[in-house]
Amino acid sequence: MRGSIRIGSVRGVTVRAHWSVPLIMLLFAYGLADRTLPAYAPGLAPVAYAVAGVGGTLLLLVSLVVHEAAHALMARRAGVRVRDVTLWALGGITRMERPATAPTAFAVAVSGPLASLLLGGAVIGGALGVHATLGWRLPVAVLGWLGGINVLLGVFNLLPAAPLDGGRVLQAALWWRTGDQERAQRAAARGGQIIGMALVLVGWLAFVRGAPGGLWLMVVALFLAGTAAAERRWAQLALTLRGVAVAEAMSTPVATGPDWLTVDRFLSDVAARTRHSVLPLLDFEGRPSGVVRLRRLTTVPSGRQQTLPVRVLATPVSQCTLAAPDEPLTTVLARLGAGGGLPILVMQGGHLDGIITAHDIQRLYQRNAVRKNHGTTAPGGDAGRQGIAT
Repeated sequence: MRGSIRIGSVRGVTVRAHWSVPLIMLLFAYGLADRTLPAYAPGLAPVAYAVAGVGGTLLLLVSLVVHEAAHALMARRAGVRVRDVTLWALGGITRMERPATAPTAFAVAVSGPLASLLLGGAVIGGALGVHATLGWRLPVAVLGWLGGINVLLGVFNLLPAAPLDGGRVLQAALWWRTGDQERAQRAAARGGQIIGMALVLVGWLAFVRGAPGGLWLMVVALFLAGTAAAERRWAQLALTLRGVAVAEAMSTPVATGPDWLTVDRFLSDVAARTRHSVLPLLDFEGRPSGVVRLRRLTTVPSGRQQTLPVRVLATPVSQCTLAAPDEPLTTVLARLGAGGGLPILVMQGGHLDGIITAHDIQRLYQRNAVRKNHGTTAPGGDAGRQGIAT
């Protein structure tokens, strides 16, 4: 996620924080210090509430890390490659490859909510213990609030709506029962759209009746519905492109450029002779070294264009999505979410065979959708599948 920085790691899994995290943490700390804590433990100095509010908010941040780390560690234990964990305003995102089996997907999905529920129960138990033995109202208030938030987080995430963890659990169950991962994903995403819009209505009714938290629920619900719609589109794309090999989608021959040219030479000698907006770069030995976007080159000041090598502005090949010609296209597309992105570089024997852009994927999708709607079989596809969902 853009705008995030590394804040640490959990057993080798990198943890990042988006720029929105300090903002939302500040709002939580203010709400704790200004309303929640004084209502439960009145009569203390404002500085005590401020310190307790900040402390409770930092513990909430740790709780979010625990939730996402449970996903990441369970996935890594099951052999799923995990890229990183990113915290942001609406929770956290664990970037990983798609699980290969339904049981693995179920275990990865359910681990986060279980971690939150267990942590919430333990913290509430700690609050009860402090209240019974020491009677310190301020720590009890902080621990009670933190435990309640974790329980709420666990329960909310178990709603059967993608992209929530409960939606992933539902998807895994449907995948196991039907054997069709894409259709299971479509069903879970449809649930996410329905529940998301229902929560928008609930949030609006709560807000107009004087509950400020209703506005926050509306924001979360709109994000839920929007993400679910995107997942449903992806599932339809994967269903339409099922059985298609990478070689069928790639464009050849590939327009490339030398990575040792300066920006001005590249623009005049290479970019001016191609209609492409993204070009792979080759080193002196003819091997791909990265991908450069021409729009980025045009932003370089004219005074630097004569001295700056174009490879400095390129995305290194180590950060690109690579594929073999005989790989299933849907398997490669699934890797886009775990790092890299479009275009896809098709490699064989260390050399560039072809390239796949968003235009190539859209063209192939439309062709296969038309064929399947007419009951014919696209190359490598399945007969009788339905086309674009409406």
